[in-house]
Amino acid sequence: MAPPTPGATTTSSGITLNVNGEKHTLPVDHRTTLLDALRERLDLTGTKKGCDQGQCGACTVLVDGRRSLSCLQLAVAADGREITTIEGVADGDRLHPVQQAFLDLDGYQCGYCTPGQICSAIAVIEEHAAGWPSAATADVGAETPPLDPDEIRERMSGNLCRCGAYVSIVRAVARAAEEMQADDAAVKEAAA
Repeated sequence: MAPPTPGATTTSSGITLNVNGEKHTLPVDHRTTLLDALRERLDLTGTKKGCDQGQCGACTVLVDGRRSLSCLQLAVAADGREITTIEGVADGDRLHPVQQAFLDLDGYQCGYCTPGQICSAIAVIEEHAAGWPSAATADVGAETPPLDPDEIRERMSGNLCRCGAYVSIVRAVARAAEEMQADDAAVKEAAA
């Protein structure tokens, strides 16, 4: 890409997106959303375009480990940041515990919202483990409430499922959280 002419307004930039451990350098129009860059430019179509208004959560990805609605984030704002899409959450052929729990407990029906649900659930479990309060936490100075079904529903409330698989989604998140907590405890015990 040629350098801009002094005084000229540029409408595109060259950016580097670090997606699922791979660097991708590409020119993008400044108005391009992260969602469109992932789907249309990098052919990572696991992330879904639902409402395109940040209301359904189908486009949820992880940016630097935190949930992000990729339809609301500009690609240029993600330049150089670590992005994880549904294609990058598994460890080779081994599914992420959240993916496995969704599969085992039927945490999906049509599957359209599932990639966003899974990315969001991964972040929910990590946020809870780090002691972050939810929007419904009465006393943010108190101990983090347990990750019970009510807390999971509150923390996952930004992800909609038109099929109504919420009961199974909550069960899947709860099971994955228990497994991840047990895995973390085993790692700490082995290191001691």
